Amino acid sequence: MGVQEQSEQPDPLPEPMARVLGEYERHLSAERDLTPHTVRAYLSDVGGLLDHAARLGHTTVETVDLRTLRSWLAKQQTLGKSRTTIARRATAARVFTAWLARTGRTPLDAGASLGSPKRHKTLPPVLRADEASDLIRAAAERADDGSPVGLRDVAMLELLYATGIRVGELVGLDVDDIDRERNVVRVFGKGRKERSVPFGRPAARALDFWLKHGRLQLAVPGSGPAVFLGARGGRIDQRAVRTMVHQRIADVPGAPDIGPHGLRHTAATHLLEGGADLRSVQELLGHASLATTQLYTHVTTDRLRRAYQQAHPRA
Repeated sequence: MGVQEQSEQPDPLPEPMARVLGEYERHLSAERDLTPHTVRAYLSDVGGLLDHAARLGHTTVETVDLRTLRSWLAKQQTLGKSRTTIARRATAARVFTAWLARTGRTPLDAGASLGSPKRHKTLPPVLRADEASDLIRAAAERADDGSPVGLRDVAMLELLYATGIRVGELVGLDVDDIDRERNVVRVFGKGRKERSVPFGRPAARALDFWLKHGRLQLAVPGSGPAVFLGARGGRIDQRAVRTMVHQRIADVPGAPDIGPHGLRHTAATHLLEGGADLRSVQELLGHASLATTQLYTHVTTDRLRRAYQQAHPRA
């Protein structure tokens, strides 16, 4: 073990701090009935906080203030800890200081105003428009034999890309949820919130072909009203859809390996790149907050920047 690693080992805590940490452990185990794994995680984070406070000269928890907490989180950042880790440790600190104040061990809750770093919100890769077309084309070529599974897969891919609905919403579709007169599908999103999402002619043709020629071959007495059926005739499950999407993506040379959620992101990105406004895309995707939809503008801006750098003579 190197010298630097040895210096990171915590020194024994001052006795008053060690005693409080032991009492906190009993609280987590006996009163909150947390799992041993969760207790260890909390104690590891809080122990690190108290070790940092002790190195700053604190000997009891009563003197640990907001500045000490912020100093501890800042040190995590200098050590290269991820935002997710720092956010988790900030939460552990707030829970600990709230317990200290609630039980009278400190006069004030030092962590009540402690913030957490915002986590990076990243999106998975998305397909280019030509890759999306190649995906559908490759699936259609596989379905040329007229197999019901092939027809079903084409219909699911067309609908996922056309609407941007979630895979859970796709597998939950019933036949009555499809309005062919208006080319609209009714879905129930998070919180069972209902919304109607339009789809285009290619998806409509694929759905018609599946319902008229493919579904009948897979349907069994217990199929019920499910639109999409598995090989045994029951409602298809999400895992089967994810497996299918990954398999069909593999047929497209150079395309990123994405699943149904990647197709959802692809649909949103292409809508925005085609000129759709954020509010409309928010409604189509069923996002509760416009801020969630705004993440897709980062993707389109990145693409615009790459196009500029490749095409502009003075980029």
